[in-house]
Amino acid sequence: MLYFSPWKTGLIIAVVLIGLLFSLPNFVPQDQRLNAAGEPVGVWATLPHQTVNLGLDLRGGSHLVFEVDMEQVREERLENLQADVRAALRQDPPILSAPPAVVSGEVVVRLSREDDLDRALERLDDINEPVTGAGGQQSLNDTLTINRGEDGRTIRVGITEAALDSIRQRTVQQSIEVIRRRIDTTGTTEPTIARQGEDRVLVQVPGESDPQRIIDLVGTTARMTFHMVESGVNPGPDGQARTPPGVTIFPTEDPGEPYLAVQTRALVTGEQLVSAAQAYNESGQPSVSFRFNTSGATAFGEATANNVGRRFAIVLDDVIISAPRIRSAIMGGSGQIDGGFTVQTANDLANMLNAGALPARLSPIEQRTVGPGLGQDSIERGQIAIAIGFSLVIVFMVLAYGFFGIVSTVALLANVLLLLGGLSGLQATLTLPGIAGIILTIGMAVDANVLIFERIREEYRQGRTVVNAIEQGYDRAFAAILDANVTTFIAAAVLYMLGAGPVRGFAVTLGIGIITSVFTAFVFSRLMVAAWLRTRRPKTLAM
Repeated sequence: MLYFSPWKTGLIIAVVLIGLLFSLPNFVPQDQRLNAAGEPVGVWATLPHQTVNLGLDLRGGSHLVFEVDMEQVREERLENLQADVRAALRQDPPILSAPPAVVSGEVVVRLSREDDLDRALERLDDINEPVTGAGGQQSLNDTLTINRGEDGRTIRVGITEAALDSIRQRTVQQSIEVIRRRIDTTGTTEPTIARQGEDRVLVQVPGESDPQRIIDLVGTTARMTFHMVESGVNPGPDGQARTPPGVTIFPTEDPGEPYLAVQTRALVTGEQLVSAAQAYNESGQPSVSFRFNTSGATAFGEATANNVGRRFAIVLDDVIISAPRIRSAIMGGSGQIDGGFTVQTANDLANMLNAGALPARLSPIEQRTVGPGLGQDSIERGQIAIAIGFSLVIVFMVLAYGFFGIVSTVALLANVLLLLGGLSGLQATLTLPGIAGIILTIGMAVDANVLIFERIREEYRQGRTVVNAIEQGYDRAFAAILDANVTTFIAAAVLYMLGAGPVRGFAVTLGIGIITSVFTAFVFSRLMVAAWLRTRRPKTLAM
């Protein structure tokens, strides 16, 4: 139908104007839209002021690849398995044996009596569970291998490859989730965090020129524990002194006191933290305030009440960052960490504590900085490519279809503005492949117009009137073009769901571009042609 009711006409024009408003900030310098604090000024306080986010390849930033320390994970799993074996043998009635030991990647236990072998194997089989994948699915494989020794009294318990692979997948996935929470709290827009290979994590942070800050933020395990200090034990100048059972020596961040001996058993752990935030102490220096949950607050209150006058150590990743003296019982479940922080380091520590501890150490194996100059060069080249492509399309369409070529040009311009407005409003990230997606969108929009105009030309040559030819041309081209765009949109959706980084950037621009192309080709251009027919009332069709 070439008739548009007033409300339909108003709605179409409103959509185009809204797209123009959202795309307009991309053409206005930042200092005219935002103040030094990043807040909109003047008329921009009431209008959309957000621009398209630029990805790492356009804006510059840090590119890092971390490797998960799976050997540490394996060692910890073996230690837990050693404790499980010991607990299984100590069940009532206990089975006498030598202490279980980790030997060559297995837990080895030697029973005191050969007659207890079958009973011990039965108990150990109870701790052998099906392998659980990262999604919670259980397989038919077991987590443990339990083998008898040749002497009839030795049992070797190992971890199966299927279990190790499941642990690896869960560890990497948990690491990605913790990294994402940590980086999101810094206010970084659209970082790329994805798995790379079996045990590596790719981290790309647009706009961050200091990769070391990301390494410090991401690479810190952030396992925090609270221990009482053993003042009667001298750790020695190098921290290698012999200690009584239940006492451990940790290094400190205080150069005047490089080592401290503390009780091995933690009073409270970081898992009991509810929140942490950057604050200031009584001297006005940056610090980190924290608050425990109910169980943590109770344990912390009892510990401080029973140890007034003594020192307690706050240990972060096996390093004492603060060891204050308890002046009175702290019953509120909250406290403050002082450690010579700057505002940024205090913020980073609070963010890490809020995000949670990493399940394993991460080691940076690749790091590089993408300079903003390279990104700006890519933007300029992309703009040139879009301008050249746009100009050639306009020339071709005007020469081939006359007035209808002008209509397609206006619709194409509206398409680009709607696409920019959509990217700005959704705060999607534009990458270099995304620019390719914009150029592809322009080609798809022109293709739709060519199909429509060729169908109109065909209908007119068959003897239809101008109005009927135009109406039939739009109606009959609609089904074919819609089918093609729907299948392309499905492909873009799959790319977005399964891809990462630049692939998702391409998928976003392609998906939004498909929607805007269909709208401008079948709705906006049709409105312009209908307005032309009403005002000019042509008797012939020249195209």
